[in-house]
Amino acid sequence: MDTLTHALSGALIGRVLAGRRIPAGTHSGTSRAAQPPVWQMVVAGTIAATFPDLDFVLGWISELTYLRGHRGVTHSLILLPLWGLLIAWLLARFWSRGGRPGAGWQGFYPVVCAAIFVHILGDLITQFGTMILAPFSDHRFGWGTTFIIDLPFTGIIVAGLLAGALWRSSRVPATAALVLLAAWVGVQATGRAEAIDAARAYASAKGIAVVEVDAAPRPASPFNWTAIVFDGERYHYAHINTRRSTPLVVTEADNFIRRFSAPYMPVAMAQWQVAERFGNGDGRELAEKVWRAEDFAFYRWFAMFPVLDHAERDADGQVCAAFRDLRFVTPGRGREPFVFGLCGRGGEWRLFEREGDVRRWIDVR
Repeated sequence: MDTLTHALSGALIGRVLAGRRIPAGTHSGTSRAAQPPVWQMVVAGTIAATFPDLDFVLGWISELTYLRGHRGVTHSLILLPLWGLLIAWLLARFWSRGGRPGAGWQGFYPVVCAAIFVHILGDLITQFGTMILAPFSDHRFGWGTTFIIDLPFTGIIVAGLLAGALWRSSRVPATAALVLLAAWVGVQATGRAEAIDAARAYASAKGIAVVEVDAAPRPASPFNWTAIVFDGERYHYAHINTRRSTPLVVTEADNFIRRFSAPYMPVAMAQWQVAERFGNGDGRELAEKVWRAEDFAFYRWFAMFPVLDHAERDADGQVCAAFRDLRFVTPGRGREPFVFGLCGRGGEWRLFEREGDVRRWIDVR
C-alpha cells in the first residue's frame, strides 16, 4: 500500500481510539494530562502508521539492500511492541518538552501500536510480500486481495476522516469507515476466489496438471485479476474480470479508470497465454544456469511467478539471461518493473536490472 494511504489509515485509527478528555480531579488519581487530546492521537496515529516505511533508508546502503529489507524488521509483528514503545516515548517527550503538561508514553502506546499494526495489515492485503516474522524469518506473507494503489480504499479513509472532522464529538464516522474498509477487502477477497476458481476450471478443461494456481490483483476494479496456473514447466495466465459478461469498449474520451479496466475480459472470453519458466529455445540451458546461480538467490527469493524475459550473448561476448515476474504484468503499463538477470563469462556473474532497453548494473554489496 502506498505511504499516503498508510498515513491516512493511522490518522483514522487515532480518531477511533481518541477518547473524551477527562477533566482534572474527576476521578481520584486521574489528571487531564493522563489522556492525550484528540488531535495528538490523530497525529500520533499518522506518524506511527508512516514509520514502517522509513525502511527506505536501506536504499542509502544499496538498492539490493533495500529490496531485500523492504517490509522487513519495521513491518515485523514480533518487533511491533518495541517499535510502539519507542515511538510512544518519543511523542510523549516531544509534547511535554519545556515542562509543558502532557500525557505519558502510556497514553500514546495503544494508538501507536494499533497504527503500526494497521500499516502491516495494509501491506499484507497486497501481493508484494511482508516479512511479519523478521528478523527470525525472511518469509514474505501476502493475502493478495488488493492492488498496491486502491483509490476506493483510500477514498473510504478520507471520507471517514472528513466526516469525523464535521462531527468532532463522535467516533462513529471513523469507526464506520473501518467497517467499510473491512467490507471492501471482503469484496476483493470474493473477486480473488472467483479468479482462482476460473483458473482451476480452465486447467481442468484443458487437462493441465496444476502445481500452483493463483490470482494477482489488478487496478480499477475488485474483479480485475490476472489468473495464473503453473504446471511445473510453464505458466498459463489470462487477464480477466470475473463479473463481466461482455468486453468493455472504451474510447479516448473515457476516463482513465475505464481505460485501465478494459483489457480484463469476461471469463468465458479470456485470452490465455503461456510463458515457459526457462523458455523453449536455444537459451533454455543458459536460463536454467542463471536461475540456479548463487548470485541470483535474491531473485529466487523475491519472485512469485518467474518467467524468462530474454537470454542472449551480447556485443561484449557476455552471456546474459533475465527473468520477469508475472505478478507485475499489468495491461497498459508501459514498462514492467523488477526484471532482473545475470551477465557474465567464465563463471563470473554480474547482477543487472533491465529498464526498457537499458541494462543497469546492480551493486550487490
